Amino acid sequence: MSFVTHLECSSCRKTHSNQELLNLCECGMPLLVKYDLGRTQRALRREALCLRSASMWRYQELLPARNAEDIISLGEGFTPLIRAKRLASRFGLKKLWIKDESVNPTSSFKARGLSVAVTMARALGAKKLAIPSAGNAAGALAAYSAKAGLKAHVFMPRDTPAANRIECEALGAKVTLVAGLITDCAKVVVERGSVEGWFDVSTLKEPYRIEGKKTLGLELAEQLNWRLPEVIFYPTGGGTGLIGMWKAFDEMEQMGWIDSRRPRMVTVQAAGCAPIVRAFEQNQPRAEEWLGASTLAAGLRVPRAIGDFMMLDILRESRGSAVAVTDEEMMEDIRLVGGSEGLFMSPEGAATFSALKRLLASGLVSPDEEVVLFNTASGLKYLHCFKGRKQDEG
Repeated sequence: MSFVTHLECSSCRKTHSNQELLNLCECGMPLLVKYDLGRTQRALRREALCLRSASMWRYQELLPARNAEDIISLGEGFTPLIRAKRLASRFGLKKLWIKDESVNPTSSFKARGLSVAVTMARALGAKKLAIPSAGNAAGALAAYSAKAGLKAHVFMPRDTPAANRIECEALGAKVTLVAGLITDCAKVVVERGSVEGWFDVSTLKEPYRIEGKKTLGLELAEQLNWRLPEVIFYPTGGGTGLIGMWKAFDEMEQMGWIDSRRPRMVTVQAAGCAPIVRAFEQNQPRAEEWLGASTLAAGLRVPRAIGDFMMLDILRESRGSAVAVTDEEMMEDIRLVGGSEGLFMSPEGAATFSALKRLLASGLVSPDEEVVLFNTASGLKYLHCFKGRKQDEG
């Protein structure tokens, strides 16, 4: 049972119907899903969640699907929150956690957003879906579209690793390789949309992927017994997860599930593509496009994000920070985290640990603070990043 009341523009605040397929507001900004949280609170008690299935759809009343029969699910969500004791001890931290999204279907956190986006697209009448992606989102769209019986059209940069392309093709998607970056792929999706008749499920260009990603925040609170950590490090490309978690925190507070205290949010980007970091450091309200974007972490190679203003507002409101780390740091920390905790992190996930070390050294994070890092995908999807790298002799 859904308690959605309407959609609201994140910028001009104009309201829109939630009963039709919509992309952006007329002003060109993302739409957000709004709920009757009073009714939701009466219908769902947090104490009852333990009786539900271990997936993100345990929070169904806080998600937009109108009927349980509409839900397109492959068992996504409720991923482990792992206590990283050896890493914490090595770096003098009191309490360090890693939220491991690699165990999701298609091995990344993208499963959350695409499960909800495909659910709503099909329920509202879409037949074909399209997405620009550097890898993980494309695989997730292909999987959930196949489950829903919809046709998926994927547009990837030409240098996208073969593993990501093969995954999409194996799951029945139509793959088109485009010269350039994800922003160039996005232009093709828009230009051909009116002719092809597909629905664009790009990051923040439809209202429902963010609802899937907000379950990261819901789970984190539940797994920490309805409190939040003091600092969250999140690898940020398009920023849907960062925005989604902040939305979840607000909704939970309104329902009385948590108090008003918030974590300091730290966005982590690659040194070769860091538009949000640059805008944060320059105290700008929007982020200019990053020219010549280059990084091994495909999920961070996003030169321009439509939700940049929301991310920057969250960082400032939370008294957080923004950090750019090098590809070399990420790759070194994949091995450091893996050898300490047994987790094969993606470069994006390892980047959060690189950033944590940086802020510990600068004093912006105290060893006494409780910290959560997000590993957004399995390192097995990034084996190409290890090719040609010097191996230790044994």
